[in-house]
Amino acid sequence: MSKKVPIYPPEFLAHVKSINNKRAKIVIDHIMLHGFITTEDLEKTYGYSHPPRAARDVRETGIPLETFKVKSKEGKSIAAYKFGDISKLQLNKVDGRILFPKEFKKKLSEQGKGKCFICNGEFEDRYLQVDHRVPYEIGGDTTDTRNIGAFMLLCGSCNRAKSWSCEHCDNWNTQKNPSYCLQCYWGQPTNYNHIALKPIRRMDLHWNGDDVKFYDAIKVLADHNRIDMPSFVKKLIAVRAKQ
Repeated sequence: MSKKVPIYPPEFLAHVKSINNKRAKIVIDHIMLHGFITTEDLEKTYGYSHPPRAARDVRETGIPLETFKVKSKEGKSIAAYKFGDISKLQLNKVDGRILFPKEFKKKLSEQGKGKCFICNGEFEDRYLQVDHRVPYEIGGDTTDTRNIGAFMLLCGSCNRAKSWSCEHCDNWNTQKNPSYCLQCYWGQPTNYNHIALKPIRRMDLHWNGDDVKFYDAIKVLADHNRIDMPSFVKKLIAVRAKQ
């Protein structure tokens, strides 16, 4: 008996064809051919050492995925992914980002004074991306722009750093508690008590315009003392705090 091939709606097939992310395409093509893909397939067949990242690439294209358990070739319980409810396909995503209304992004930009909410660096609007304070894997992939406080603008570098940190957090992988995210640096950079559930504090500093000369002066002192800049700045702050 031949295997029954699923029939996908035209808008789904058109969306798949428009996806440029190579890793996402591999996962999607494999599922379309075999019905699902396992973490074992991702690691051993395609060489992806972090399967959840590959699954996230697919979800970021707007295609829903479901996670379930199967047995590996050695009989161990492993994760597998299959398409979720195709009717919930999000066609308003480009390169993994939801296309938010321009007016909404403008409000966020005005609120943050044209700066990245994490590093406080100044960027042109086109280099800032609307991001959920609570990752959609935990809080859901909402596009409800009535709650502007649930979003922030991030530069590409901070967005990538946040993704990496979140994916290696126990809350992301097991607990999935949105309140933990809102107490995290990556969710509330101006008022937090942990970073990925660890007792860490972080500060991103930028020297712009006339302030660059102060950075250069500190760099000379740091090089003279053979200390890297972050450690030297922390040392200066510690000395000042003791006075």
